[in-house]
Amino acid sequence: MELNSNQIAALLPHRYPFALVDRITDFEAGKWAKGIKCVSAGEPVFCGHFPREHVMPGVLLLEAMAQVGAVAILSVPENKGKIVLFGGVKQARFKRRVIPGDVVELECSLTRQKGPVGIGVCRASVGGEVACTAELTFMIEKEVEDVV
Repeated sequence: MELNSNQIAALLPHRYPFALVDRITDFEAGKWAKGIKCVSAGEPVFCGHFPREHVMPGVLLLEAMAQVGAVAILSVPENKGKIVLFGGVKQARFKRRVIPGDVVELECSLTRQKGPVGIGVCRASVGGEVACTAELTFMIEKEVEDVV
């Protein structure tokens, strides 16, 4: 199942400039999700990272992977209206630079969950080449009011 940016915004509370997933290309609720991030030189982060040679910050790659995982988590009916927060990052490895013009393919598989805490194994790649991998711990928090 595919989700566009408006459908993603209905699940996630993130908004510009921190909505980092342009499309969900496929997912299974509560199990895994795949999405894409189209990197553009016009993004505000490149004013300072770095002005002479743009490189997407690794922490934003981690956040983009987490947002894809959050789609898998929040698409489960009992999680509707809740938010997902970082609980931890393990084994983060950065293998290549991500620069404007790249289309980053994002994947997150949820491997364990006990109550509101779980683990996702994530990967970001560009053109089949791995850019980043990590194990992310997430926490599902209480329902939040409508964000807009």
